[in-house]
Amino acid sequence: MLTHEVRVHPEKDRLPRDGQLAWKIAEVAADPVPVLPEVTQMIINRMIDNASVAIAAINRHPVVSARSQAVSHLRPGGATVFGLGPDVRVHAEWAAWANGTAVRELDYHDTFLAADYSHPGDNIPPILAVAQQCGADGQALLRGIATGYEIQVNLVRAICLHKHKIDHVAHLGPSAAAGIGTLLGLSPEVIYQSVQQALHVTTATRQSRKGEISSWKAFAPSHAGKLAVEAVDRAMLGEGAPSPIYEGEDSVVAWMLDGKDALYSVPMPAPGEAKRAILDTYTKEHSAEYQSQALIDLAFRLGKQIIDWNDVADVLIETSHHTHYVIGTGSNDPQKFDPQASRETLDHSIMYIVAVALQDGVWHHVRSYLPERAQRPDTVALWRKIRTTEDQQWTARYHSEDPNVKAFGGRITITLKDGTTLVDEQAVANAHPLGATPWTRPDYVRKFKTLTEGILEQREIDRFLDLVQRLPELRAEDLANLTIALPPGALTNRTERGIFGWAR
Repeated sequence: MLTHEVRVHPEKDRLPRDGQLAWKIAEVAADPVPVLPEVTQMIINRMIDNASVAIAAINRHPVVSARSQAVSHLRPGGATVFGLGPDVRVHAEWAAWANGTAVRELDYHDTFLAADYSHPGDNIPPILAVAQQCGADGQALLRGIATGYEIQVNLVRAICLHKHKIDHVAHLGPSAAAGIGTLLGLSPEVIYQSVQQALHVTTATRQSRKGEISSWKAFAPSHAGKLAVEAVDRAMLGEGAPSPIYEGEDSVVAWMLDGKDALYSVPMPAPGEAKRAILDTYTKEHSAEYQSQALIDLAFRLGKQIIDWNDVADVLIETSHHTHYVIGTGSNDPQKFDPQASRETLDHSIMYIVAVALQDGVWHHVRSYLPERAQRPDTVALWRKIRTTEDQQWTARYHSEDPNVKAFGGRITITLKDGTTLVDEQAVANAHPLGATPWTRPDYVRKFKTLTEGILEQREIDRFLDLVQRLPELRAEDLANLTIALPPGALTNRTERGIFGWAR
């Protein structure tokens, strides 16, 4: 890996292109390196993972809305939409919108955490949509997705957006644009302009993940993917972008991030070096914020030791800065203790999550968030006894670059009314590559079958799993079938009428 230093430059310096981060990204995207076998297999795992969570969410309100908007933009030979099968085709950017929303709605797919946060699987919907519309084959799709992961992961390693309350999809716009550039075999010049445009239009505040969290949390990544598709299209037509978008006097870094004194060291593959970053990412066994995964597993163990929940006096979670301030009591969000809160808010309350995990000993993507579950009196009482605090050791482990040290868990101390304490800790989730039961292909297939049970017919489950596992050999005409059809009448449709569905 090479390290590229990013700092703000005054306009009089006229920073050359080859010194700009967007150009470095474009060079990596345009480098025709082969995809490693292990990377290929992980991409297939993540495509199975994305499809499983998308189908599980297929009739949830935001997903139905996004699908309704997409089918108002039909295009022969376009891209497919989850649930509708290969015969319904829409414009690629709208497929990216609908499918990206379906993938993101349950907050149940892969993650990478470092200086910032990310769900790098969000790269797959826009890259796949363009592949379907533009007639790419399975090998091209693999190369594009490998680039999307590589760029997003390396931006997340180096540039913290959260510190400045910028939403993490600001790293997704450039990575998706770069991945599409690789997919289509575009020149560095076109990718360079695409990346800059995509960053310029995908910077937004983190209020979407603060306070009363709404359905926009599901739409934010798909919006970034849609804008990335549009940015690449414009750049292919010869349009330019604000430049230098990272290093300029009025750039993203200068005014939205660390400012004129900023210095970021961004790792990027050297010329000819394989793109391996997807291997450093990890998916979720439980449908909840990733920083809760290890704590859920830990709560399962501790909960077995408690006979009467009324005996609990206090529950303390010692964890990292990010966990404490984003999903813990350090956020100072009263909504995180509200039994009437939305699923999106409960998903970002480690206090709620630990309370339910302690009591139930299992986690379910629907039942664990039902209003009657959140409002159960003994759960509310326990929930309000839980608090978090930052422990510098856990923060250091969170930010460690050593994969054997890096951790996203914490330590739970349960104090009973008689003074007895139950104490245990867990560094990484069981499903993590270094966890107790690291996930392999059968686990992804099991997750797909579990989440689609009762939704898909068995022959459709078997068809999709067979096809996606043959991704490297798929021809362009096969990629249209990398979607899923629900049985007739199983899809919910919007009864409301929006602008795109307006008819006179």
